[in-house]
Parts: sequence; structure tokens; C-alpha cells
Amino acid sequence: MSPAQARARAARTPPWGGAALFPGRAGVPWWVAVFVALALAAAGVFADLQRIDRLGLVFQVCYFLGCLVAIAVVERRGLFAPMVQPPLILAATVPGAVLLAGGAPASGGLTAKALAVGTPLISAFPTMAITTGVVLAVGLLRLITQRAPASR
Repeated sequence: MSPAQARARAARTPPWGGAALFPGRAGVPWWVAVFVALALAAAGVFADLQRIDRLGLVFQVCYFLGCLVAIAVVERRGLFAPMVQPPLILAATVPGAVLLAGGAPASGGLTAKALAVGTPLISAFPTMAITTGVVLAVGLLRLITQRAPASR
């Protein structure tokens, strides 16, 4: 590689803290990654509510892929938020889906409303646990493999 090519490559390479999972690619800020995951999960909620009037496989796939994309494209220095986001996104989208679908009972008091929201959250726990485990594994892998360069 010629010196000119090396300089051009160095100019294109993002700084250590700004790199994504993929080599030589600049990452996005943490808030963009979280928004991407939330938007994909919300798209899955909307699709399943239109299709089967409850959360199903489309939501689970969108939720999983959104969280996985977020941990892959975020900057190295912003890994914390995407690593902890899967339970938070589930806690935001599932009750919203129940309320949008009209699943909250009009009568029955607070207990009936809590059960109407809690049951889908409990049902979505395996998806959340698997997603959280995969996202944490990818995040930890990035923390280990993308260490700070040694200072000279």
C-alpha cells in the first residue's frame, strides 16, 4: 500500500470511539441507535395489531432485529444505552400496544387494568430475555474486541 493510499484510508477510518461493529464504518450516536430499535419495535406493534389484533411473531422479529441493529451500528463509546435498552423498549411498547388495541377494560378498577397490561408483558418475557442476552453478548464482544489503541 502506498503512503497516499494509507493516508486516504486513515482519513476514512473513524476514530476509535466512533466506530461501529463493522470495520472502517462510523457508528451512530446512542440516541439514534435507541430510536432505531424503538421505531422497529413500534412498526412491529402496528403490523401485528393490524394483522391479528395482538402482539405476535412480527412484533417479536422487529423487536429482536431492532435491538440487534442498534448494538451493531452504535458508536463504540455509546454502547451502554443499546446494551440495556431491550427491557426498556419492551416496557414501553407492550403497554402502549395494549392501550392502542383497546385491551384495557373500562370497568374492574386498577387490578383489571394492571392484569390487562401485565399479561402481555409476562408473555413477552422469553422474547425479551433472549433479545437481552444476544444484545449483551454482542455488546460485550465489542467491548472486548474493540479496545482502545495503546498510546505511544
